[in-house]
Amino acid sequence: METIVRDLMTSPAVTCADDETLAGAARAMQQAATGSVVVTDDGKVVGILTERDLLRSAAGEGTPGGEEVRFWMTSRPDVLSPDERADAAWASLTSHHYRHLPVVEGGRCVGVVSLRDLMAVARILMAVARIRPAGEESGDVPAGLEGVVVAETTIGDVRGKEGFFHYRQYSAVELAEKRSLEDAWHLLFRGELPDATAAAAFAAEVRQRRALPPGLDTVLPAVCRRGAPLDVLRTAVSLLGAELGWRPTHDIGPEELADQALGLCAVVPTILAAAHRLRGGKAPVEPRDDLGFAANYLFMLTGSEPRPEHARAIEQYMILTIDHGFNASTFTARVVTSTGADLGAAIVAAIGALSGPLHGGAPSRALDMLDAIGTPDRAEAFIRAAVEGGDRIMGFGHRVYKTDDPRSLLLRSVSASLGGPLVEFSQSVERTTVDVLAELKPGRQLYTNVEFYAGVVMQTCGIPREMFTPTFAVGRAIGWSSHVMEQAAHNRLIRPAARYVGPPPPQPVPLPGH
Repeated sequence: METIVRDLMTSPAVTCADDETLAGAARAMQQAATGSVVVTDDGKVVGILTERDLLRSAAGEGTPGGEEVRFWMTSRPDVLSPDERADAAWASLTSHHYRHLPVVEGGRCVGVVSLRDLMAVARILMAVARIRPAGEESGDVPAGLEGVVVAETTIGDVRGKEGFFHYRQYSAVELAEKRSLEDAWHLLFRGELPDATAAAAFAAEVRQRRALPPGLDTVLPAVCRRGAPLDVLRTAVSLLGAELGWRPTHDIGPEELADQALGLCAVVPTILAAAHRLRGGKAPVEPRDDLGFAANYLFMLTGSEPRPEHARAIEQYMILTIDHGFNASTFTARVVTSTGADLGAAIVAAIGALSGPLHGGAPSRALDMLDAIGTPDRAEAFIRAAVEGGDRIMGFGHRVYKTDDPRSLLLRSVSASLGGPLVEFSQSVERTTVDVLAELKPGRQLYTNVEFYAGVVMQTCGIPREMFTPTFAVGRAIGWSSHVMEQAAHNRLIRPAARYVGPPPPQPVPLPGH
């Protein structure tokens, strides 16, 4: 008969409440001679605490007598059914590097299965055939990890086939239409949209953190002479962490990390605006307390108070680009955080990922394409030549969306409200491109992505092209920081595997000269 989890699990499981102390949980483990305690609430699994978590607490100078289990457990752990096959349980444990998993039946914890429980049966099964995760056909991994789930998140998601993405439980597009950047920021950092009183208090917190720290404003001019704005930001964030004494995320609590993240995101636009002006031989402009986040950024960048419609347009762009699934820079930030590194290291790494042209450089390139086209009457010939030559049409197509990019739809509307020759030209080129692509690539669903109209909006609002990607980073820093905090709160070192495809080992090592 096929071996199932029910045959292997330990039942009943050792359990405790989430307000139990670490010392109490440790005693329960010791008395039961087990390596884990399932954390339950009225019989339902809410977490699991293992010996490894107790070691983390000790390494982080925790106080087992006083600290509660809830702060160290793995929340919402994967669970198994007692009727699942043993090989499926093995795959779940080994692929995620778990050592224990709760077993749930009828919504209640009925046992726990450990890696040790599965070892004996695993040896037998492995002698017959390689154990694969349930439903796995082969060991193939898609290039670029496309579609591979690497973590769980409560921050947001992208549903590409529907053309929809959200922050927490709210449509990101609707947030951009109805709320301020500070409100969306509050949602990601603190889990809820603020009421009027909380919104005013949060905006005041942000305003107080906008100025450059003294240690940074003295070295920024020298840094600006040697790099582009994103390079300057990368260096400045590293210096900021050193100046403020940021410690590894592994060694600090969530409140301290949240405070660091708030200060970082508040000062990023100040750093970038100062870098731009210093590179142009101009003095930086100090932030103003009476302007909103986006308006203040435009003011520091240009030296002039922006028109309200321009400030609102850039604010909406920033809201739309705060977060967008596990993109390259966000995933990079989480990988670095998983090592326990400090906030600065994670954000510096994310900026490095964003600096690649395949991730953050498209808005200016889309405008470069418009420049190359020149006039509406040249658009069709230009696009046909590009498509037939196999060239990429900048600002069209997306890795995730197979329909209209919802960010592009809103920015198209925003650009239309701003008006002007560039807006009219871009709309004409979009119509021509869609028609040509439909003719030459039938069946391919290629629509404008966020970069096409982002460039149009930013240039119309007075942002120079070399600041397009840095402006993207102003809003995305909020998303990166949100992911850093989430990763740190329930951390597990991210350590994927690779498939070796080189010459078969072992080969004899030749002697020198042979």
